[in-house]
Amino acid sequence: QVQLAESGGGLVQLGGSLKLACAASGVTFSSYAMGWFRQAPGKEREFVSAISSTADRIYYTPSVKGRFTISRDNTKNMVYLQMNDLKFEDSADYYCAAQPQSQYASPGTYYSKNYYDHWGQGTLVTVSS
Repeated sequence: QVQLAESGGGLVQLGGSLKLACAASGVTFSSYAMGWFRQAPGKEREFVSAISSTADRIYYTPSVKGRFTISRDNTKNMVYLQMNDLKFEDSADYYCAAQPQSQYASPGTYYSKNYYDHWGQGTLVTVSS
């Protein structure tokens, strides 16, 4: 049974940094593509970033590019999201997602929440002034 557990969320000041972590279990982690999504109150869950199983493909939504960095450690079954220069609009629940890596996945595939079968419970990030 695939389980994903996010951690690292919290309250941070405008312009500050947080590092989210997602621990995966019940999977051959090195065979899975991983994604981060977020959902603010009253809004749809949106794509933030994704990383392929071997980290040779990495994607970001434009609003976080240059501020967020996704990474993974296949020896520890972990994926991370380093978030710098946080803005008010980054406040949301952040979710980790996993899907067996497809060699045929196009970049656009990673952006879709429908691509991922497995989700964590989320961790809340709140950016304050």
